[in-house]
Amino acid sequence: MTLAAKISLGCIADDYTGASDLANTLTRAGLRTVQTIGVPADDLALPEVDAVVVSLKSRSIEAGLAVSRSRAADQWLRSRGAGHVLFKICSTFDSTVSGNIGPVMDALRADAGEGAVLVTPAFPETGRTVYQGNLFVGAVPLNESPLKDHPLNPMHDSNLVRVLARQSRTQIGLVDLAAVTRGPDAVRARLAELAAKGIGAAIIDAVFDRDLEAIGLVAAEHRLSVGASGIGLGLARALVSTGKVKPARASSETGTAVGGPAACLAGSCSQATLQQIANAERVMPVLHLDPDRIITGGGEAQRALDWARPRLAEGPVLIASSATPDQVAALQARHGRDAVGHAIEQAMADIAENLVKSGVQRLIVAGGETSGAVVDRLKIPGFLVGVEIAAGVPVLHSVGGKADMLLALKSGNFGGAEFFADALRLMR
Repeated sequence: MTLAAKISLGCIADDYTGASDLANTLTRAGLRTVQTIGVPADDLALPEVDAVVVSLKSRSIEAGLAVSRSRAADQWLRSRGAGHVLFKICSTFDSTVSGNIGPVMDALRADAGEGAVLVTPAFPETGRTVYQGNLFVGAVPLNESPLKDHPLNPMHDSNLVRVLARQSRTQIGLVDLAAVTRGPDAVRARLAELAAKGIGAAIIDAVFDRDLEAIGLVAAEHRLSVGASGIGLGLARALVSTGKVKPARASSETGTAVGGPAACLAGSCSQATLQQIANAERVMPVLHLDPDRIITGGGEAQRALDWARPRLAEGPVLIASSATPDQVAALQARHGRDAVGHAIEQAMADIAENLVKSGVQRLIVAGGETSGAVVDRLKIPGFLVGVEIAAGVPVLHSVGGKADMLLALKSGNFGGAEFFADALRLMR
């Protein structure tokens, strides 16, 4: 069937791994969820769902393009009955000084006719909390954590009121933890107070899971919210607790077994992914690409394919373009930040496309930008969300594409030390 039925929650994610994280969170909370790649075509056959997560690759592109793509996704979701749309961003608030969180939020807020929008990247389950408007990773502010060193969107300011104010045309306020702990009525009152002052968006504190529930109840009464998967969890629980959605049993399957050769691609430069690659070398062949040769056209993609193809019949392989932050900084100094990112993403997409042509049906990709480039190249329109591999990373079964595939799309910082082996055990 086509997606003609009314959906209860619409979501627009600014990258593919973040979309998978959110879709996984909604599924665990009892919402029947499908993740699409881009704005779906009307004739894409999908099951009955409560929530649709539209995945965009808009976090690091030109702001005007990010706005137009996000508005198109919003219009599609609203036309399918979504009364509330969540603009899903990274839990580290990854963005540049000028966007893209602020410009997209401003556009969606104007389209929705919204007063003051609640904004939070908090997700206590994954160690992301917000207190007095400051984002913490575990016990330290974001700007003191290793996560500050994103290669495209480094984050060196933990004060989100200040960060968002630099990007948005509206004034930014704060709903502090004192209001949140007093419950939904106090949050409603504070939000109304800010809106009356002409403040168009408010960072809202959240330190515990129960804070997300209060936030979700209030956010669901409005047409737009902005945040990471934590606020998605709050929204899902609000929809269930108010009876707007009948909770479904969380999916433990992604359909029939797919089988076939398996491969892993790693483009993330996070410390977590670097450790996962090192651990994978104990259980599978690993090829480390030369980033300089990728950028200068040294035939690294073809070298990777020539290396991988004879090994696939024996078991999974891993191909990594990942490098340490110092190595990335040196590459960017030599070639330019945008040129480095684009060249590596396209090389990994070339490798993925040709691995699939060679018979790979199970593919694990580490890194948000890498995942976006790979899925775009494979032209997979959507996924059914299956069993959780690690917090925020589900098994995904392709829907509507030419090949029947299982995928896992992992944000660089997600997953345990043995992530690649853990994923392969669940992707059958």
